[in-house]
Amino acid sequence: MDFIERIDVLSKRIPEIAASLQTEEATKNALIMPFLHTVLGYDVFNPNEVIPEFTADIATKKGEKVDYALVKDGEVQILIECKKYGEKLSIKHAGQLFRYFSVTNSRLAILTNGTDYQFFTDLDAPNKMDEKPFLTLDLLNIDDHLVPELKKLTKSSFDVESIVSAAGELKYLNQIKKLLNEQFKEPEEEFIKFFAARAYDGVLTPKVKQQFTEITKKALRQFLSDSINDRLKSAIGGEQVSKKDEETLHTQDDDKPKIITTNDEVEGFNIVKAILRQKVDATRIIARDTQSYFGVLLDDNNRKPLCRLHFNAKQKYLGLFDVDKNETRHPIDTIDQIFDFSEILLQTTTYYE
Repeated sequence: MDFIERIDVLSKRIPEIAASLQTEEATKNALIMPFLHTVLGYDVFNPNEVIPEFTADIATKKGEKVDYALVKDGEVQILIECKKYGEKLSIKHAGQLFRYFSVTNSRLAILTNGTDYQFFTDLDAPNKMDEKPFLTLDLLNIDDHLVPELKKLTKSSFDVESIVSAAGELKYLNQIKKLLNEQFKEPEEEFIKFFAARAYDGVLTPKVKQQFTEITKKALRQFLSDSINDRLKSAIGGEQVSKKDEETLHTQDDDKPKIITTNDEVEGFNIVKAILRQKVDATRIIARDTQSYFGVLLDDNNRKPLCRLHFNAKQKYLGLFDVDKNETRHPIDTIDQIFDFSEILLQTTTYYE
C-alpha cells in the first residue's frame, strides 16, 4: 500500500473499534502504535526505534515520563504524549512535552488522542516547545493538503531541518485557514466593516452595519458555491452541476469545501470519458470526486462504478472493476497510460447494461 492508503486503512478502522477504546492504554494499542508503525514507519517492537515510557533527567520534576520517544540515528527525534480516545486535546495536557523538550535533542513533539494529532516544534524560541501546533491532523477528516507534510515525518523521509523550516509556513497557513473558516461561518464586526467600507459610500450607521452583516454572510456563501460550481463544471466537461454534486463538496459545517479537484484528475476524467463514449452516451459518464479518490460512475450511480483515479499520492493508480465490483489498482506513471486500459474500461460498461 502507498502512504495515503495506509492512512485511509487506519482511518476506516476507527469507527469499528471506537466503542472499545475506554482507556488510554487501549487507545495506544489500537490506534497510536499502529499509526507509529504503519503510517510513520517505525518498528514499535524495537526499543532502538520506539521507547515507551521514556524518561530523562529533569531537575524540577522527578519520575515523569512521556509515553513514547521515536529514535533515529541513535538520537531522540520525536516525543509523544498520549491521551484517551475522545478526550479533547489541550495545551494543558502537554506539560511533560514542554519539560522534556528542553532536556533532549528532540525538536518535534506530538500530542494525540489516537484520532487527532498535534505536531509541535520550537519556532517561537529555540529549544522551547511552541504552545501552538504547526500541523494538526484529524484521522476522521483528513485534509489532503497535509498528506505531503505528514510524509516528511516518516522514518524513511525524516529530515528534521527540512521539517522545521517548513513548519513556520504551515503553522501560520493553518491559523489563517482556521480564521477564514470562522469568519465565513460567523463574520466579526471588523471583517464586515472591511467589506462595507469598500462597497457602501454612505455613513456606516448601526442599521447599515446590521444590514451588511447579513449581506456579507450571504455573499460569502454564494462566492463559495459559485467557485465550487465552476470547478465541477470544468471537471465534468461543462455540464450542469446538480445539487447532489454540489453537496458532496461541502462539509457539514456551512460551506467550507473539503475536496479539491486537481488538473490531473480533470485530465484523467476527460481521457476516460473519451474512451467510454465509444460504447455509452457521454452524458451518462459522471465524475464524483471524494477525499480519497476521483470516481467515475455510469448514470451517476454509486452501484455502477466505471473506474477510480487515485491521484492524491506521488504514485498514481487507475482503479478498475471486475464483474463483482472488486477494485484492482494499476500503477501508472503518466495520465496518458489510461489509454492502455481502454479494453478493460469498455468491458466494464457491459456489466451494467
